[in-house]
Amino acid sequence: MPVTTAPQWLKRYIEGEHEVVWHELRQFGARVRESAFASEAQAVCDEMARRARSNIEVIVERLVAQGYRFHQNDEDQALVQPLTGPVADADRFVGWMEQTFGPVPMAVSSWVRIVGDVWLVGTHPDWESSAAGDPLVMEIFGARYPGADIRGYLADELEQWRDHPEGRPFQLPVAPDHLHKNNISGGPPYGIVLPDACADAHIVTDAGMPFVSYLRKVFERGGFPRWSGDNRQWVVTRSLADGLKPI
Repeated sequence: MPVTTAPQWLKRYIEGEHEVVWHELRQFGARVRESAFASEAQAVCDEMARRARSNIEVIVERLVAQGYRFHQNDEDQALVQPLTGPVADADRFVGWMEQTFGPVPMAVSSWVRIVGDVWLVGTHPDWESSAAGDPLVMEIFGARYPGADIRGYLADELEQWRDHPEGRPFQLPVAPDHLHKNNISGGPPYGIVLPDACADAHIVTDAGMPFVSYLRKVFERGGFPRWSGDNRQWVVTRSLADGLKPI
């Protein structure tokens, strides 16, 4: 017999059933949009985003205290604000995304409205190869580029995909790949698959995985989920990951 009422997802999530609740939300697929489930599912996504925002603020504060420089992924290394937004018209931007791309996963909507854009690329004084650790970048709104036509850019990406879909779904670009973050010529950007009416999103990095699973991996490793080849990474990332909120 199909479930017809939301199974206390938010309460259980707050009480610690993080992985179980996300598993159930994924199993519901697009049914989370039904009136019986939508508000509860969105509440879990919002709580996830609040925890993610808190974790990012802690990581940034710790990195600053350790002398980290947040900068562009190029030779100039111009300084960058690591956490930007959320912006005042985030709700309208989500509405535009849904008009342009179709349904947007609830977790992505929550991220835009609560977290904003994140750029952790930079250099650590005790770990020079930190940019090779695939630092967290998640830029959906383009808040770091106030003069840029982000909507036009994303719409162009959609048109280019329509011209050459090559048998793959459209991926909204959200971050440089791990090589480009390290100022090395690499592959296509990390992307979130759209349209998608589910609660969790599907992000494509080196491989595809649920968005929340990707974020969990990132936070478990202090914002730098890839091995850089330098043993000093573990000392730094352990200090960054200590005590972060589970999502």
